[in-house]
Amino acid sequence: MTTVQPRSADTDKPVLRSAYQRSVAEYWNTEADPVNLRLGEVDNLFHHHYGLGDYDPAVLEAPADVRDQAIINEMHRLETAQADVLLDHLGDVGPQDKLLDAGCGRGGSSIMANLRFGCEVDGVSISEKQVAFANEEARRRGVADKVRYHFRNMLDTGFETASRKAIWNNESTMYVDLHALFAEHARQLVVGGRYVTITGCYNDVTGGRSKAVSQIDQHYTCNIHPRSEYFKAMQANNLVPISVIDLTAATIPYWELRAKSSVATGIEGPFLTAYREGSFHYLLIAADRV
Repeated sequence: MTTVQPRSADTDKPVLRSAYQRSVAEYWNTEADPVNLRLGEVDNLFHHHYGLGDYDPAVLEAPADVRDQAIINEMHRLETAQADVLLDHLGDVGPQDKLLDAGCGRGGSSIMANLRFGCEVDGVSISEKQVAFANEEARRRGVADKVRYHFRNMLDTGFETASRKAIWNNESTMYVDLHALFAEHARQLVVGGRYVTITGCYNDVTGGRSKAVSQIDQHYTCNIHPRSEYFKAMQANNLVPISVIDLTAATIPYWELRAKSSVATGIEGPFLTAYREGSFHYLLIAADRV
């Protein structure tokens, strides 16, 4: 029996190109973790990434009837701070520019980019559920004319060559081949355009994936890359790093707070182990298209 493959309404191309991509799409189409939804409900910015910075320890001492919500609010603040750090590195972006949020999740970072720069932002995801959710949020906020989400594959978006001033991946590179991803990003960026990623990667110095990193892979149906692979793939695709920041120490407090929260998923332990033992790094890499 032939299976009908989902096609993009924008490009009429099959979006899911492999059994692995179909499994990832299924995961995110059925995902409804409170750690994503309850945090987003704080101010209707729905993130699919982790947090940066120290948390306020007072939230753990709040009265019992409000403590849980105080922790949720604080975790959301840290996640929004992470997105702000990424946006800080996008370079000189103005209202006339177009940006791309590759692997956009439920769209929070795209909304933040539009609010900051006043520009057009397109987000792409292989999860039809995420795309529908994000477009509804853009409509609700009254920015659907500038912030649009598409059911497309970030390895073949269909957007025009040299049409983007900046592109980012926020914790989504571990689902794809980096050489194919950066080739597509380089095609879409103008010369001098900026690419930014915040990502978890395993430490080449300690060898292959540690047990904790493997547990993270299994939990999220992903394939975490070694640190070195990012720079090899960038070099091969005309992307020259201008900034590399190790955010590992800055993200550990978020995970410590999350482990104490009502929305913990059980993956907090492996993250904390991997970060503390040095087998896993949380990096920001910004690169220019040359």
